Parts: sequence; structure tokens; C-alpha cells
Amino acid sequence: MAKITPEEATALIRQRRAVFPKMYNDLPLEESFIREVLENANWAPTHRRTEPWRFKVFHGKGLHRLGEFMAARYRDLTPAELFSEPKYQSAYETPLRAGAIIAVCMQRDPEARIPEWEEIAAVACAVQNMWLTCTAHGVGSYWSTPSSILHANEWLGLAEGERCLGLFYMGNYDPVELPAKRTPVEEKTVWINA
Repeated sequence: MAKITPEEATALIRQRRAVFPKMYNDLPLEESFIREVLENANWAPTHRRTEPWRFKVFHGKGLHRLGEFMAARYRDLTPAELFSEPKYQSAYETPLRAGAIIAVCMQRDPEARIPEWEEIAAVACAVQNMWLTCTAHGVGSYWSTPSSILHANEWLGLAEGERCLGLFYMGNYDPVELPAKRTPVEEKTVWINA
């Protein structure tokens, strides 16, 4: 089995960035790449092996379907005095900029053997695996939680006990330096040595 060095792992983690759909170019994402992203998500840690992550993949013409839904939800949920035609157009067009979008969902353990927050944390770990996979391939990605999709259980065809935790956008983009800031970890850490 090929091993990566600790330095390579550290570099990958620290290179991960949110790359927004407006930065994506028109190069398509291959289905084989999307499957690799999903397979790596499937290897996230999961307490009691509940594997709570579930995915709905929008690719190809499916992106138009998602854009139409997002625009319609914006129109239907926005009071007339707050409606903005540019926001309506953006709701439709933003999904079309992506090479693929994955609705990230969580299936609650039917027996509720563990607290719900642990299931959500497991799904977040799966998303981190997805994000790192994209970073390793030079593919941009972004996890978004628009309210229109968080309340789209019926439209997404979710099962009982399943809920959507957001959309994971992916797309090719032209290389660009993406700065990141973190406050020092020392400000967030308490050492207890005795």
C-alpha cells in the first residue's frame, strides 16, 4: 500500500479552501471522479458503524433541474416587496456553473443508538473527506446550506428519518492563490498535564 508522508497530509489539509461556483470554469467533471469523491466520503469515521451519510448527485442535466428548483423556491418563499430579479436569476444560474452538486444528507439511526449530533458529525467528516479529495485533484469545492434545500425533503425524495444538511458544489477552476487565515491554535487550546 502506498503511503503518504505526514508532511504531504499536512500540506493537503492546509491547502483545502472553499472555492465558490463563480470561480468554476466550463471543464466538465467525469463521473469516475465523482464516484471517487463519494467512495472517499464513505470511509469517514462513524460511531457504531451507522454510516449515516446519504447523497443525491446532480450532474449533467440534473444541474438544470436543481437550478429550476432553487429559483422556484426563491420566488415562492420571498415576499413580493423583497423579491429581486438578480437573486432569482442567481438561484437558477449558480448550480449551472458547477460540474456537479451533491446534496449531503443524514439518515438518522432508526434505533437512535447514538445521539443525533454524532450522526451529524459523521456526515461532516464525510464532507471533509470529499473536500480533501477535491483539493488533492485540484478541483474546487464548497459546502453551502441554503434554506431552500434544507427544507426540500419531499423534492429530494428523502426517506423517513433522513434530512438534508446542504449542498456540496464541485467544479474545475483556473489555478489561483486562495489565501486563508486562522487564528493561532494556542488561543483555542488548554493543556492539562497534571
